[in-house]
Amino acid sequence: MEVMDRRQFLGTGAGAALAAQAQAQARFTSSVMLWTLNGTFEQRMETAAQSGMQSVELVGEHAGWTDAEITAKKKLARSLKLGIDTLIATPNWAQRPVSMVDPAQRDNFLNDVRQAIVYAQKLEVPRIILMSGNEIPERSREAQYASLVEGCRRAGELAAKAGLKLIFEPLNSKVNHKGYFLTTCVEGLRLIKDVDHPHVRLLFDIYHEQVQVGNVIRTLTEAAPYVEVFHIADNPGRNDPGTGEMNYPNIYKAIRKTGYSGYICMEYRPLADPVTSLSKALGEVKAAMA
Repeated sequence: MEVMDRRQFLGTGAGAALAAQAQAQARFTSSVMLWTLNGTFEQRMETAAQSGMQSVELVGEHAGWTDAEITAKKKLARSLKLGIDTLIATPNWAQRPVSMVDPAQRDNFLNDVRQAIVYAQKLEVPRIILMSGNEIPERSREAQYASLVEGCRRAGELAAKAGLKLIFEPLNSKVNHKGYFLTTCVEGLRLIKDVDHPHVRLLFDIYHEQVQVGNVIRTLTEAAPYVEVFHIADNPGRNDPGTGEMNYPNIYKAIRKTGYSGYICMEYRPLADPVTSLSKALGEVKAAMA
């Protein structure tokens, strides 16, 4: 089926009715990380819409957008009936001195948070992603963790004044992010509890957790009350759910049992046609969460 055929179907009464019924049954908001898709920004947004997603997440796409470009992107999102639910505070964090674990870089980090808040407000984005940065080998882990906690608290105050949420993301250091400081959602949950700020919550990336330590269902069950967003991909390969070792139907059911009603975001590289792939993945989540 051609792309235009999908768009025409979605515009028909039958397509709209099916989409509305599926949305009504869902206990979560569906999203996709745009970096995982190919094409221009506009093409990626259309892919998200055609697959039935309700929202999209940005990494650094927004950095450098003028006010005119922001207005155009918002108009596009609205025309496609898509929200934009997150963006990152520190684009290219591995290449710039914005580490949260280094107190000497805290002013740089907080300046990035302030800039991200400006973009988030203009784009009407409710959440901003935080990254710890890489570990500093010559410094104790305790000192780096203390800096991370303080950075989260300071950033949380900025977010509270703006009416936004910050979501902290642990990343695996075994495959994708060598040297990253905070690598598990077990540690991430501890961080959120230690920060103890209502505007600082957890981004639970199920793929990263599986790569780093496994034990995903037990950890997400404990963490769910502190989670704002779940990210989805299978392991190995970071591809479609169901193409690797992870039992996603059971994972989704575990999320459902916690009463979670936030965002579930696809952050994987589709192996085939992205609209077909994302539509299938979304259908599987809805079936398990219904």
